[in-house]
Amino acid sequence: MATEQGARRVLIGLIVLSIALVFWVFSPFFEAFFLAAVLAGALYGLHRWLTRRFHGKDGLSAGLICLGVIVAVLAPLASITAFLVSEISKGVAFIADTVERRGLEGLLAYVPGPLKEHAGQMLENFQTRSAGLWQTLQEQVSTRGATAAQTVGGVVMTTGTVVFQTVMMLIAFYFLLVQGKQLVAWLESVSPLKRGQTTELLMEFRRVTKSVLVSSIATAGVQAAAALVGYLITRVPVPIFFAAVTFFFALIPAVGAAVVCLAAALLLLATGHPIAALVLAIWGVVVVGLSDNVIKPILAKRGMHMHGAIVFFSLLGGLAVFGAVGLLLGPLIVAFFLAVLRIYERDYGRPSSRPGDPPTPPRNQPTVAEGEEFEPAGLHSGDALLDSHHH
Repeated sequence: MATEQGARRVLIGLIVLSIALVFWVFSPFFEAFFLAAVLAGALYGLHRWLTRRFHGKDGLSAGLICLGVIVAVLAPLASITAFLVSEISKGVAFIADTVERRGLEGLLAYVPGPLKEHAGQMLENFQTRSAGLWQTLQEQVSTRGATAAQTVGGVVMTTGTVVFQTVMMLIAFYFLLVQGKQLVAWLESVSPLKRGQTTELLMEFRRVTKSVLVSSIATAGVQAAAALVGYLITRVPVPIFFAAVTFFFALIPAVGAAVVCLAAALLLLATGHPIAALVLAIWGVVVVGLSDNVIKPILAKRGMHMHGAIVFFSLLGGLAVFGAVGLLLGPLIVAFFLAVLRIYERDYGRPSSRPGDPPTPPRNQPTVAEGEEFEPAGLHSGDALLDSHHH
């Protein structure tokens, strides 16, 4: 007959196995669920405020916040796309009208000086080879058709994956807003940690993710403002549009704001302004590009109990290991490590005996960060995590 100790070990093994299987099943949605949890923690205060305004209709509040997230993501993309389509349409109409009135040679008058010679050579080659152009085009289409089809198929699949993950994120985000308090209370009740420790760890995660999100948006704003100064100095056409694009790209870790500055510098170079192009390229790399590595750690560490250097390396390390989502995972992993050590030292370590040190808190009462409310009691632990605020 199995002993109680043996049965307990088998049960623990089954629990570990079940956790591994659950992670395996939900691994395809990891990024979607992770981003949903981050957004839910950051926007839960707004959700509670809207719920009170709607007389307890938390579903309506969560739906409006999800709609706001969709608009915040799609509105910049739609604006940039509409502007590009409008400008391209104007350019195509201008080219068609010029060719109709003055022929292909008439376009050379509008080509910038540095590119006029190359444009003339291209026009001559086009005219000399125009007789066999259609046959060559047919040959290229027939030989490259399979490769083009694969490329288009890959783009369609990637786009479909992004849309699918976004939909999954929004669904998870909605339910975390509506049922987040109950989920936190359940985790607190089933956790093997002492009462209040699980909620304390979740509160630390919430502080870190909120700090990273706020610092990312603020840093993108600073970079866009710095880039706008460069655009105005070098007289880039439509500087406000380029500044808006810079802000959008600054939120994409793998791309960055400096890419837009370099693209604008190439535009200046192509239109015959080499000095302005050089100045803008240097400004984009040194001021706009490197400011991300300085401003973001300074802003992020204000909501974390970490040294600025640790925040800096956790951001870069997370980005290198996990990709774009690593900007959140890196600081979270470091914060988890520090929080676990802090809880262990407080609840199980030896009390400090050095003169002047503050007394060690009672072992059964978790510490509370300055300016936050904390209630470790079972069913109210969700309120402690999600309703915490700064005075």
